[in-house]
Amino acid sequence: MKFCSECGQPVLLKILLDDTRPRFVCDHCQVIHYQNPKLVVGSLPIWNKDGEIKVLLCRRAIEPRYGYWTLPAGFMENGETTSQAAVRETVEESGAHIKLHELFSLLNVPLVDQVHLFYRATLLDLNFFAGTESLEVALFSESEIPWNDLAFQTSYRTLKFFFSELASSSSNSSYSVHYDDIL
Repeated sequence: MKFCSECGQPVLLKILLDDTRPRFVCDHCQVIHYQNPKLVVGSLPIWNKDGEIKVLLCRRAIEPRYGYWTLPAGFMENGETTSQAAVRETVEESGAHIKLHELFSLLNVPLVDQVHLFYRATLLDLNFFAGTESLEVALFSESEIPWNDLAFQTSYRTLKFFFSELASSSSNSSYSVHYDDIL
């Protein structure tokens, strides 16, 4: 950051009294410009047909990781809740109609200053399609998932949490929230 977004004057990077981190500060108008992690929010869309569980993945049409598979997710916008962001991103990337359930995974990615949240979701129908940020969208059983072609560790770990929990429980009516740090 070079200039204050409030008054346009140059900013300085300094540690303020009673603080421990360097902050961009405008000496002209005294505004402190905090930089905080971004939230990436998405869903884990599940299709259950006669006990055969499949998840919906999107093949990315944008960088980073063009051509790799991921769960539908993206940056949360101002003025929306995390659940609204999860539904919006799912619709934008896959056109899928979902019923959103509880938060399923929370993954900290400090290297890129992000926190990823995934909600479990039920696909309401099979009328999905590739949105502008996806090359294609498809359903995968656990054995069909292109594990080596997943775009992000957050999708990989969320899927692993899901299938591990599915295998260890006799009923999928209640799920745990899974936390992890990707360092």
